[in-house]
Amino acid sequence: MEPPAGAAGGEPESLSSDLSYQRERMVRLVASRGVEDARVLQAMRDIPRHVFVPGEMRSQAYGDHALPIGSSQTISQPYIVAQMTALLDVQAEHSVLEVGTGSGYQTAILAKLARRVFSLERVSKLAQQAIQRMRDLDLENVKIQTFDGSVGWSEMAPFDRIIVTAGAPSAPQPLLDQLAVGGKLVIPEGGRELQRLVVYRKTKRGTRRQEGEAVVFVPLIGRHGWQES
Repeated sequence: MEPPAGAAGGEPESLSSDLSYQRERMVRLVASRGVEDARVLQAMRDIPRHVFVPGEMRSQAYGDHALPIGSSQTISQPYIVAQMTALLDVQAEHSVLEVGTGSGYQTAILAKLARRVFSLERVSKLAQQAIQRMRDLDLENVKIQTFDGSVGWSEMAPFDRIIVTAGAPSAPQPLLDQLAVGGKLVIPEGGRELQRLVVYRKTKRGTRRQEGEAVVFVPLIGRHGWQES
């Protein structure tokens, strides 16, 4: 999907073709690194990552690396976006909470997979930019709010899936409380400089925790995360 001309930054046909080629190459690279979920890969083909990065960085939009988006935040590396989304195992009937909207790229990927996506972003400017991008891409199943994501969104709970796109010392208890039985939460846990991806699965008997690969995310700032430095 390319952005509508004049809305999310329409491009000349030749540039649009080049961006589509770069996006396909990005998806193939992600798949080569072990992400096999066909729905996730298709969502990454459908969503134009270049409209989620600052204009001067569009030439780098499809590289497999994170990029700064302002306000000391980043758009995550495509492989990590794909891996976290695959671990989350989002189904079409699911209600998903995202903590850390950022640019809105992960939000848009989730919107292609889930019934509803609720996303929280503490930086108002980023939230407003992400809301406009959802409108430009006609993603109508997304609701974004400026709020401390570490406390969750109790009014919309329970959630079938929760994803946290910032590093936390541990999974915030409010998020675990708002996770439905049978649900999954994916979060980077650890120190401020280095974390590991952790998957929580909530059952009737309790919550199981599984630790995965090392990652680096900006810190989750909030009441149940890190304090502002």
